[in-house]
Amino acid sequence: MNDRQVYLREKAAALPLCPGVYLMKNQSGQVIYVGKSRKMKQRVSSYFSGNDHSLKTRRMVALVYDFDWILCDTEMEALALENTLIKQHTPRYNIKLKDSKSYPYIKITASPYPKITVTRKRTADGGHYYGPYQSAAAAKEAADTVAKIFALPTCAREFPRDIGRGRPCLYREMGRCVAPCADGLTAEAYGELIGAARRVFEGHTKEAEALLERRMYDAADRELFELAAHYRNSLQSLQLLSQKQKVVSDPADNRDVFALYTAEEGGVLAVLQIRAGKLLYKQEYAFPAAALAEEADLAGLLFDYYHEGAELPKEVLLYNDLEPEAYTLLSDTLSRRVNRRISVKTPRRGPLRELCAMALANAKQKAESRREEENRSEKTLVKLARILSLEVLPHRIEVYDVSHIGAEHTTAAMVVAEGGKLKPAAYRTFRIRAAEGADDYAAMREVLSRRLAHVGDGGGWALPDLLLLDGGAGQVHAVAGVLAERGLSIPLFGLVKDEHHKTRVLTDGQHELSIAHEPGVYSFLYRLQEEVHRVAVRHTMGAKRRTLRRSALENIRGIGPAKAKRLLRAFGSLKQLAAATTEQLRAVKGISAADALAVRQYLQGSTPREEGRSAPSDTR
Repeated sequence: MNDRQVYLREKAAALPLCPGVYLMKNQSGQVIYVGKSRKMKQRVSSYFSGNDHSLKTRRMVALVYDFDWILCDTEMEALALENTLIKQHTPRYNIKLKDSKSYPYIKITASPYPKITVTRKRTADGGHYYGPYQSAAAAKEAADTVAKIFALPTCAREFPRDIGRGRPCLYREMGRCVAPCADGLTAEAYGELIGAARRVFEGHTKEAEALLERRMYDAADRELFELAAHYRNSLQSLQLLSQKQKVVSDPADNRDVFALYTAEEGGVLAVLQIRAGKLLYKQEYAFPAAALAEEADLAGLLFDYYHEGAELPKEVLLYNDLEPEAYTLLSDTLSRRVNRRISVKTPRRGPLRELCAMALANAKQKAESRREEENRSEKTLVKLARILSLEVLPHRIEVYDVSHIGAEHTTAAMVVAEGGKLKPAAYRTFRIRAAEGADDYAAMREVLSRRLAHVGDGGGWALPDLLLLDGGAGQVHAVAGVLAERGLSIPLFGLVKDEHHKTRVLTDGQHELSIAHEPGVYSFLYRLQEEVHRVAVRHTMGAKRRTLRRSALENIRGIGPAKAKRLLRAFGSLKQLAAATTEQLRAVKGISAADALAVRQYLQGSTPREEGRSAPSDTR
């Protein structure tokens, strides 16, 4: 036992035997693990005595150089503080659910005329949230389906503010929208539709089906056959949506089911969300091997999951066992949030245990799929390293592309792959400053100079193992000089396209290396090249659209960026803005009578251009 181990053991032995949170730190002072305990002295001392820890725990303890602690009055307080500190420090060895902002929710806004939206952020704004969903596509599909079923508006107009402003859009004529903008629908009638939509998201589809059926027959009695057909189609869509929700228990059941599956390479937490006895959706959270995927952390995971605002059920079922006091602690914590009793338990037999086993099977399947995917990615990287004669496996790969429209809006994109997987959080875009015209070489030199200036900054700027440029030998030579100036030796290659615009060759500036006979490598590099091109073009077009929109409105005398933004927000597009009356324009905050008149005249082509400014056609 060395001096540092003796120091840690003695420091742990001096801790009080009370609730608290402890922060394990490495030699550089970085927090690598945050934990909590009802008896902090016993828990922390256990790390530095005995050899019965799991491999993952031993890895973490081997890096501990020191630790801090914070005393708490209760274990509930310690649980909340632990969650806060994990969010603050993002320690390497804690299991962390993906930040809630990355997971989408369906939101029904709190207003006289609520709207259905998809959001990645939950706030205490009085709205109703459903989810989280595993993907934005799944959330959007569910939101769009329900909005279509009940003919709810999906436009940018706000009601009742925009009632009577402008004509209803084509969706009203198609029967796709009840059109509150037409001033023919009361807030109460609209609220009935929203209430039915809420019940669908909660899993209660029978009431919504009854409402649609009632409206269908009512429309038929009034000989509004097109409207009756719309309600019929909506009813069929709702019934189809309901069929996708697997019935797993009694219709009164409202519960979440959790199972944590762990293996040497990592772990997965699976969640089944059951509402009104139906399995509405499931999701899995995967943890890397570095995380301590142990059952002892499950209580913290559940607190994390519900702390971020997930909808609370009547009952929480667990496949894994918790410490006896953790059940009471979690139940009390969750119950206080909603002022009703929420049961937390691990069933041992019967249908509820089968539900828990179903969650575990989902977690295990996700873990196995993830392992297979990682194995494929590693094999691809090994082949790529062999083709390029690299000394190390390229864990972090950065790919660059330059995009421009003529000689304008030159933008460069940096796409990152780590471990063979795209990492969107590390993407960067650069608005090229010094390069003139369509000089791709100068643009590539500038973007790599700016990127390499961040070496050592952290925050997503880790040094790459491999640099790839969308281009040939010219781009490679342009960037090689930048690397030499900084004394960096990073493998650098260009992605050369053939006559079919497909990458089949890489070049180091002198030699070409074929990848045509390595389908795995070819697919991987093709995906990288398509992704960097997509990001670059998207930002270039965005810059062009902003210029066009700005020039079209800010050429009007008296209209600056702030007023132009308010006008576009109020009317949604230049076309609707051009159709607005002077009175409607004046209703926008900050727009005077003179402003409204100038906008009307300008968009109708009857105003002289202001001296010193260009007309819209000149700026395009």
